[in-house]
Amino acid sequence: MALDPAEQHLRHVEKDVLIPKIMREKARERCSEQVEDFTKCCKDSGILMVVKCRKENTALKECLTAYYNDPAFYEECKMEYLKEREEFRKTGIPTKKRLQKLPTSM
Repeated sequence: MALDPAEQHLRHVEKDVLIPKIMREKARERCSEQVEDFTKCCKDSGILMVVKCRKENTALKECLTAYYNDPAFYEECKMEYLKEREEFRKTGIPTKKRLQKLPTSM
């Protein structure tokens, strides 16, 4: 049974694992300022980070949660996943390998 590259149906694992993974990665990029602030606070505070970095942790959680709960953001990540899957089904080459630089001389 050949898979149609343009097929839009999502399997359970795609909905519950693969798309949320893309969402986490993109949300971390979009909340990079909060991630940076929290990371810096943790490095500076050492063992006391649990107490000292509450403000930064709360800001980071709020930023990430806003993206996780946004249906438009989910759709954006879903479309990105479907595009990658379609390309994989056409070429048989995973995105990571397609994006790697090819050697210029043999």
